[in-house]
Amino acid sequence: MAYRHFEFIEKHAWTLGILTAVMVSLGGLAEILPTFVEANRVKSTAGGKPYDPLRLAGRDIYVREGCYLCHSQMIRALRFETQRYGAFSTAGESVYDRPFQWGSKRTGPDLARVGGKYSDAWQRVHLMDPRTVVPESNMPAYPWLATTRVDGTDIAARMRTLRMLGDPYTDADIAGAAGAVDGSTELDALVAYLQGLGVARESEPARTAAAASPTIAGTSP
Repeated sequence: MAYRHFEFIEKHAWTLGILTAVMVSLGGLAEILPTFVEANRVKSTAGGKPYDPLRLAGRDIYVREGCYLCHSQMIRALRFETQRYGAFSTAGESVYDRPFQWGSKRTGPDLARVGGKYSDAWQRVHLMDPRTVVPESNMPAYPWLATTRVDGTDIAARMRTLRMLGDPYTDADIAGAAGAVDGSTELDALVAYLQGLGVARESEPARTAAAASPTIAGTSP
């Protein structure tokens, strides 16, 4: 009897197609729904807060200029990673990133903990002419950032949109956005963004756990 049911399904393409679609949908829901549920449980790390107007502008410039194509912002929980870059990355650090900048491409070094590693002046020179401070660098220069002004009206609009998505911006935050970036260049914004990366770091227990994790031989950063 069971064979006849299977035979019927196999001989009727529409029935087979519909049942296949149903099974694929159920399997997809079983894979996707838990991910969405877990994502909603992720909370910002201690000290984490949404980007201020200037850093928000800098993050968008970072994405626009394709910096993520050469720099990751994801430190893996492996000893050779944490010894070089610092505490391993957690989802809570990227709560306010849309899209997040983890990545895996490292033509240049990981930037997850670059905040405060160099001075503002060094960052500015490096962005304007990388080989001035790193002679062997193959990073392109971004001189136009120094002459392009940040649009405060656009930043306020972005903050309103992010608030709709869950970022806790207040009316006062949004109202003051244009004034906060008034007169700032895109270079100022990008430097501010970079200098904030990794400032709200993980706790000491997390760093200790990272340092104790085993190294995988033959794995490159």
